[in-house]
Amino acid sequence: MYKPYFLSVLVLQLTLIFAVPSFTQAQNAVQRFDDRVLIDLSNHRTPQKTGVFLFLSKYNTAVNLAVPAGLLAGGVIGDDKGMRQNSLYVFSSTALNFGFNNLMKVIFKRKRPFNANTNIHAVYQPTSYSFPSGHASSSFTTATALSQAYSKWYVVAPAYLWAGSVSFSRLYLGVHYPSDVAVGALTGAGTALSLRSLRPD
Repeated sequence: MYKPYFLSVLVLQLTLIFAVPSFTQAQNAVQRFDDRVLIDLSNHRTPQKTGVFLFLSKYNTAVNLAVPAGLLAGGVIGDDKGMRQNSLYVFSSTALNFGFNNLMKVIFKRKRPFNANTNIHAVYQPTSYSFPSGHASSSFTTATALSQAYSKWYVVAPAYLWAGSVSFSRLYLGVHYPSDVAVGALTGAGTALSLRSLRPD
């Protein structure tokens, strides 16, 4: 049975998601900020940094799948029921977040930055909708779930460093707005927190 914070986290997520597009003035201010950040980043790219951030973006999905798979393998090999249950927790968080994120993309249908503003030049051009960032959402889901399962600094710090780096890569590459990334990170973390009851006691 889900703990009481499940509903509170879900309500917070939905409030954030549906409140932002509701106010035209706030939306315009956010859009201007989003555009300025991406234009500035695109004007200061270097081949070396671009290569690093492409790598982070490219392997995000692999990392998100490798974490629960590694926990499951370790749990089976070591006959560790808690590790196997943590594998289920991380994977379930990732799966729920994937569905939720794609639903939001279909609802909001926000154009990618390079399609909405000709001054924003992306390193490559994804075809899906922009809001929210799937990379930010999925990386923060994994980081939060893993940190909840193993709350040691040497797990938490690398997990969130990875998630933060992946999220920034989406801005640097010009494929997501800062607001896409921010909401993606919040919903990703919120999804993992809402399923905390799946952790072993």
